[in-house]
Amino acid sequence: MIATKAKDFEELLNRLSEAASIYIVGCGDCATVLQTGGEYEVAEMKTKLEEAGKTVTGTVVPDVTCQVLDIKRLLRGDKEAIESADGILVMACGAGVQAVAEIIDDREVFAALDTTFAADKFRGGEFYEWCSLCGECIVDQYGGVCPVTRCPKGQLNGPCGGADKGKCEVDTERDCVWTLIYNRLDKVGDKQEIEDRMAEAKDHEKSTKPHEYVFEARRG
Repeated sequence: MIATKAKDFEELLNRLSEAASIYIVGCGDCATVLQTGGEYEVAEMKTKLEEAGKTVTGTVVPDVTCQVLDIKRLLRGDKEAIESADGILVMACGAGVQAVAEIIDDREVFAALDTTFAADKFRGGEFYEWCSLCGECIVDQYGGVCPVTRCPKGQLNGPCGGADKGKCEVDTERDCVWTLIYNRLDKVGDKQEIEDRMAEAKDHEKSTKPHEYVFEARRG
């Protein structure tokens, strides 16, 4: 799941200063779960923009905004409302914004949200960053706990000198990720010495952007 948060509304209005009319695109997937771009948030944004003197020509909340061809078909059905808008406001992650911009290339597309991290969800309102999408997954070497992301320093070779009583130097309210790793390995009965499982230095070429993943999809 991709975590997003709403931009400051006054900042957003400033970005929209030259656009008198707006068409709003939300997202029925991640942004709905995060309560940043679902049906309720899109309706709320419409009201706030109209109160600020903007004309909202239409709204849509696709099931998944980053699926380019699906969005293209959906927006084609609201062509008149889109063509009457000066700009398109997208309440989705950066991938969703770019999907819309790929389709609507004759007017400006605005991002209503900031994209923050790949999120693991516990329950409503609790989301945590456990994966950096680094392109070289080594989490299995550390008992299923990723030090690349969950250590503020990205330590791959054990706790830093600032760890104290199992707590992180950067955030003393948080368990040091190496405490979590040791406890996890002990719980699953993995007796291999932790020193024997240290990963090599990260190959940052694998995280060089942009990525692509193109293959012939199976049809079933």
